[in-house]
Amino acid sequence: MTTATEISNRIIEAVMAQKLAPGSRLGEQQLAMLFDCSRTIVREALTRLSTRGIVTVSARRGWYVIEPSEDEAREAFEARRVIELGLLHQLKTVDKAAVRQLKSHLQREKAALAGSDVGVRSFLLGDFHVCLAECLGNSLLADTLRDFTARTTLIAMLYQSSHDAAQSCEDHVRIVEALEAGDIARAEALMAEHIGTVQSALRLQASSDPLAGLRDALAPVRKNTAAADTPAQPRQRKPRAASKSSTPPASDKDAASADTSTYLGALL
Repeated sequence: MTTATEISNRIIEAVMAQKLAPGSRLGEQQLAMLFDCSRTIVREALTRLSTRGIVTVSARRGWYVIEPSEDEAREAFEARRVIELGLLHQLKTVDKAAVRQLKSHLQREKAALAGSDVGVRSFLLGDFHVCLAECLGNSLLADTLRDFTARTTLIAMLYQSSHDAAQSCEDHVRIVEALEAGDIARAEALMAEHIGTVQSALRLQASSDPLAGLRDALAPVRKNTAAADTPAQPRQRKPRAASKSSTPPASDKDAASADTSTYLGALL
């Protein structure tokens, strides 16, 4: 029978692969049928994920994948920055086995970039940070980073990150190269730059005004825009015409502007 740990791990993996979007409903009965287990085990798995900040529960609506606010998004990236830079800062040396494992992970990233499976690509790009902590011998921080990476994946999906997957992989390559060369300070600086670049690609509101959205929505509507934008012309008296035929007034032609914005993906 499937365990609660296996269910929670599968949900985390699905989030990191962008297969579960922010706000996705996780029904206990459906999960119990899917994993062929009792609802008690499903509830235990979801409760664990709730304490880890991945799902949330409502008494009336049930379990849902979290939808991080902008403040929570900034906090999640700041937490990752503190953990990952701290992990590298205290590092003295990196053994060859760790470098080989990291390079193997990079090969899988590159293969995923060349393929068409976006889910595998997203998972591997996020899992690099978990793999790094494991290779450096800190399983506790690896578990913590797995949760924060899942949260930042949801953030990237929710706030439409435009960060390029190939660039992310290249950042990882440069970090591993610095570690292999024994240049820990450079690896730390590259990691700080990488996390900052990923965060800056999010479409977060720069304004700190909590009423900005509502203020814009409830602004007075400009009625008859064409008349308001065109200066009033003095009315002229028409001369009497011998002919009875008349030309109908030309109709205004309002060109509808198309929204050309594109969603470029949400990868770490």
